[in-house]
Order: sequence, then structure tokens, then C-alpha cells
Amino acid sequence: MVYIILGQGFEEIEAVSPCDILRRGGVPVRFAAVGESKTVAGAHGILITADVFIRDISPSADDTIVIPGGMGGVNSIKGDEDAMELIKNFAKAGAKLAAICAGPSVLSDLGLIDGKTITCYPGSEKLMGNAVCKLEKPIVADVNLITGRAPGSAIEFGLELLSHIKDRKIAEKIRTELVY
Repeated sequence: MVYIILGQGFEEIEAVSPCDILRRGGVPVRFAAVGESKTVAGAHGILITADVFIRDISPSADDTIVIPGGMGGVNSIKGDEDAMELIKNFAKAGAKLAAICAGPSVLSDLGLIDGKTITCYPGSEKLMGNAVCKLEKPIVADVNLITGRAPGSAIEFGLELLSHIKDRKIAEKIRTELVY
């Protein structure tokens, strides 16, 4: 299962594009809400109704967790003890971790990207601790960690996730169908 964490003020394109691409590729995806409401407002006022609350998730090694950017959403996740504990538990379980834009800073706050090669939104590299930031790259994969640079990388980020969860052939099939 792929869980996309939604905190108030998340970057909509960074949550919806990967969800759409993964579902086209046959991957089960659930939006997971931080807080007390399953209806979560994105940075641009788009409301998404989550499938589950983060408190209802039990991580396993077969799972993937996705952290969209948007500083409101990122700060919402960082400010929620349950969300931060859940992300730590995903890492302990050996699950894939994925984050885009400012999202990798959540992983940085937990010490999960120290020494890893990542990409992130230009200017937010100061939030990435001891990660090696490659801002010229739209997508960086480092073992079980996939990072994306910005909203403009959301489709490529979704395709890279699909490639890692299923395989490159399926990701290329979806890329072709999208005429991307």
C-alpha cells in the first residue's frame, strides 16, 4: 500500500499526480490525513477527502509513504507527533520513503536522510540536514528513498515511484499513455 500524507496546506499537484499515476499502474494508494478531519485543504484551496487517518495505519516493509511539499502541509506533519512517529515506524519497518519539494525536510527532522543523496525545492536545502542535495536533478532515487524537486517534477516523481514499486516497464507504459 502507498500512503500519501496530507497535512493542511499540502501542495496539491505533488499529492494528486503521484496518486493518479500509481493507480493507473495498478498500485493501491490511500490518502492519509493528519489531524482530526479527513477533509484536508491544500495550499491552493483544493479540498481532498482522505481515505484514512494516519493514526489508523500500521506500517509494513511492503508499504511506501509519500510526503508532498507545501510548507503548510510540511509544518502540519512536523507539528503532529502521531505523524512523525508513523514516519519513523515506516522507516524502521524498511518501507520505501518518498518526498517531494519541501517534503524531504520532514525526513531530515527525523534523521532519515543524513548522508543520502536527494533533491528538493531550490532554497530549502538548508532544511535538509546532512543530506547531499542535487538541485539540478528533478528526481533522485537512493535505495529505498525517492525524492522530487518541485511541483513541476510531480509527474516524473509519480513515474519513478511506479518504477520502484512495480517495474520500469509498467512505468514506461503509463508514461506513453500519458503522452509524457
